[in-house]
Amino acid sequence: MGDDSPSRRVRADAERSTARILEAAEAVLAVDSTASLERIADAAGLARATVHRRFATRAALLEALAEQLSGRYLLGLAEARVKTAPPLVALHRVTEFVLGLRSDHRFALQLTEARTPEVLDGLDTLFARLRDTGAVTAAEPAWSRRVYLALLCEVYELPADSAALGPGAAADETAAKADLLVRTTLGALGGSHDTAALSPSGR
Repeated sequence: MGDDSPSRRVRADAERSTARILEAAEAVLAVDSTASLERIADAAGLARATVHRRFATRAALLEALAEQLSGRYLLGLAEARVKTAPPLVALHRVTEFVLGLRSDHRFALQLTEARTPEVLDGLDTLFARLRDTGAVTAAEPAWSRRVYLALLCEVYELPADSAALGPGAAADETAAKADLLVRTTLGALGGSHDTAALSPSGR
């Protein structure tokens, strides 16, 4: 069967439709978390029957959004090299990655289902390494991870002109928020506020 076979074209069309639906769902649900599948179909420019074929229920659509985001989390953990990079550098990389995701995935980031056991294990591995190197003194990686995720939500909501971010934050808001989150997390977990190891040359 050639690359342009009918079945292959059908699959490609289905994948494109699914991607459009998920993209539209992110945009619509970020504004109205109660939006219906019909409204999402309109935003995607697809027939409502097409959306219902891909996602029979709203719950199925939310599950797909969570699964998609989980994959991106895992990609970020892999790119940060949480198991092998210097742990402070890895923490900063993960933080910048997740903060960067939030602009495109504001709704999906609220879905706790996206934090799969694999994602949580990756973060726990990182915080265990931070503990073992003395960067934090909190004994339980799972507790450190919960503190970090709670602070992440708070830091993300800060406006770019917040005094907490320091002067010039608007020039690189994500970097400023990442620096603040890392410093605050380390302080909350009994670590050092010194982030000299996180200089661009160290990354």
